[in-house]
Amino acid sequence: MARMDPLIPKTTAQSVKLFHRRVFYIPGYDPIHPRRYRELYRKESTDQAAISGYDISLHAKQTKGPYGWRVHGTMNRRQAQADIEVLIWSDIVRGSMSNSIPATYAQLARTAWAYIGSGALFRLMLLRKGPVIAALYPIVFLLAQLAVALGLGWAFGALVAAFTHPALILVGLIPVPFILRWFKARDNKVFAYYLMHDYAFSARWNGANPPALETRMAEFTATIRAALESDCDEVLVVGHSSGAHLGVSILADMLRAGLPAGHPPLAFLSLGQVVPMVSFLPGATRLRADLAYLSARNDLTWVDVTAPGDGCAFALCDPVAVSGVAPKDQRWPLVLSAAFTQTLSPERWAQLRWRFFRLHFQYLCAFDRPGDYDYFQITAGPKTLAARYAARAPSKSRITRAVNRHTHTA
Repeated sequence: MARMDPLIPKTTAQSVKLFHRRVFYIPGYDPIHPRRYRELYRKESTDQAAISGYDISLHAKQTKGPYGWRVHGTMNRRQAQADIEVLIWSDIVRGSMSNSIPATYAQLARTAWAYIGSGALFRLMLLRKGPVIAALYPIVFLLAQLAVALGLGWAFGALVAAFTHPALILVGLIPVPFILRWFKARDNKVFAYYLMHDYAFSARWNGANPPALETRMAEFTATIRAALESDCDEVLVVGHSSGAHLGVSILADMLRAGLPAGHPPLAFLSLGQVVPMVSFLPGATRLRADLAYLSARNDLTWVDVTAPGDGCAFALCDPVAVSGVAPKDQRWPLVLSAAFTQTLSPERWAQLRWRFFRLHFQYLCAFDRPGDYDYFQITAGPKTLAARYAARAPSKSRITRAVNRHTHTA
């Protein structure tokens, strides 16, 4: 039986059963404090409610555990309550971001070799060129910055040598680190260093999870399983970007260990996933095994939402099938398109089209021409994910061909 909330009027609580959901949001590779996601949810849910004609409100967190907030939603004259919690690994992200410029260029070399030497890069290009270009972007941009710094340094050295002694051309090396620091100080505009750290995080371990992350994922698994022992109506795990493949492994671990008797429905929503960037690496044996295992389970619902307009995601690529590990009894995920060019008005699409990083977060935002995907109805509405998409066929443009060279599993 769902619990009644003290913030809901007594007469309403007595007459209508309140749908209660526990939501666990797994961010991607993001060093920012989770309050960012609360503010994003507050702003965008208000906008979507005004567009779609329902009521939604945010309140202070009422449960123990990770950072989060409570949401009340009234949709189709039914009320729902959601306790949303952010599973934080931003400290691990920050720890992986080297402050040293030479260390970043060393990461560049290792990452390029991991993807090119393993053949993963060329296989990824057979799926979607957008995320591959996004992966190459920081490499090209950082090499361009180094070339500019060396060029300006050489010009400075040549000028000094021309007026003094030819050997003094080596003084041109002096301004190079200062020029590179100048570029890095402005990385909040171009994100070259940030993206380099992102791709290097997986490449360093060749697709495996570092020990610190495995430890944190075990904690996440225990937190989610505890929610399955509560009296809620649904436990929903949301994984965005890199958080999607973490969600796959976390849920696979939890299902292997066994779920509590009489547990509420379990659902997984993966958004803007970049699973192939990891699963195509030779060392991603654990992830590939987890993909195959999770895809055949009948004790959860898995819906994967991407959009061709998101150049940072592997849009409409079935992460299990393209990784080459789809079992014969594959059930999941249900691959759907958020169809940005249809669910955003031409005016809104024109505003966002070239804002690639913003578009990668559009799944968590309002649509001014919403279709059947609505993040706020999914997380704060009175219907389970399974019921919402029970009759929905997968998108016709989904990609299911197996192109991964490395298909061995743990």
